[in-house]
Amino acid sequence: MSTRIVVVGGGTAGARLAQRLPVTLLGEEPHAPYNRVLLADVLAGRYAPEVIALPGTREPVRLGVRAVRIDRVARTVECADGSLVAYDRLVLATGSNPVLPPLRGLRGAALPAGVHPFRTLDDCLELHALVRPGVRAVVIGGGLLGVSAARALAERGADVVLTQQGERLMERQLDEHASALLREHVEALGVEVHTECRVSGLRQRDGAVTAVELADGFVLDAQVVVLACGVRPRVALAREAGLEVATGIVVDDELRTSDPYIHAIGDCAEHGGRVYGLAGPALEQADALADVLLTETTRYTGTRALTRLTLGGPRPLDLAAFGEVTARPGDDVVQLTDATRSAYRKVVVRGDRLVGGVLLGDLAAVGALARAWEGDEALPDEAPLLHLLTHDGGSS
Repeated sequence: MSTRIVVVGGGTAGARLAQRLPVTLLGEEPHAPYNRVLLADVLAGRYAPEVIALPGTREPVRLGVRAVRIDRVARTVECADGSLVAYDRLVLATGSNPVLPPLRGLRGAALPAGVHPFRTLDDCLELHALVRPGVRAVVIGGGLLGVSAARALAERGADVVLTQQGERLMERQLDEHASALLREHVEALGVEVHTECRVSGLRQRDGAVTAVELADGFVLDAQVVVLACGVRPRVALAREAGLEVATGIVVDDELRTSDPYIHAIGDCAEHGGRVYGLAGPALEQADALADVLLTETTRYTGTRALTRLTLGGPRPLDLAAFGEVTARPGDDVVQLTDATRSAYRKVVVRGDRLVGGVLLGDLAAVGALARAWEGDEALPDEAPLLHLLTHDGGSS
């Protein structure tokens, strides 16, 4: 008898596994699996929702099905509709939830009208229906998600304010110079950017948001508020089943949880003490698990994750970042700047290893740099490294 594999979660990781293997996929959302990375393009009106659908799975996905309990003894998953799904191997690909900041006016299960996270296609479609030219929108959070949302809202004609509690935009991925160039580009799209700015509360009238209050007393009028304050692994189902949970669901090199018949992949999984929260590692984990389930010989040893983002506008801006972009004492830094084209390229070398890099405006070298970084092999002498930073890996 064939092994019954049940996957909980129809996001990037779950859908990828279902493309590789015949599984029963339980998707909580009513939509067919889609590419979450492209949600900002749907919000901006560049793509229709159906355009971002992921390739079809080997078996039909059960949509709108929420798993509520795992019985590890009976090896069944109980769903909200009362149905039971039996498994021989269970894969948790439950993803992550948006972090809701502890703000005045943002307590309780229901968000005020006009306030939305930016995590799902439904979030995106609801925001799309609200936003029109001249609408006042405030985005809380200046990381990758917040910058993407602000760009999309600006493209729709909204008057956008982007607030970031930290010193600079995308501070986890970019160095100071790259972040400054990003800010210039975002502001050129018409977005008003406030950094080192803590939001303290929301004002409402008749259940709808009217303004955002800052800790310094300043008030930003708002008809729409987007919460882009990060995500948190979705682990409640695993915790209630008695599985080991730290930040995410703890897995080993076979992506097994503390129960050998249950695996976890994607945003909800924690491997080697790390939760990635990115599409690239989710895909790599799904592929590794497919091989584990087929051959029982493959091991997952971690992913070196590269962040990429494209910002639209009259002059689109591409950026990529990987590894450590801020040098330590003793590191070597190779940096090229082309102010006429708003291009910036930098790599950090520690000993004979490439440990990180950031590129804005010209990503022609990103493939060669990413391969050198992912391979974690000794670099040649300095001249070839400079070649990697030029347009085509040759001379500039």
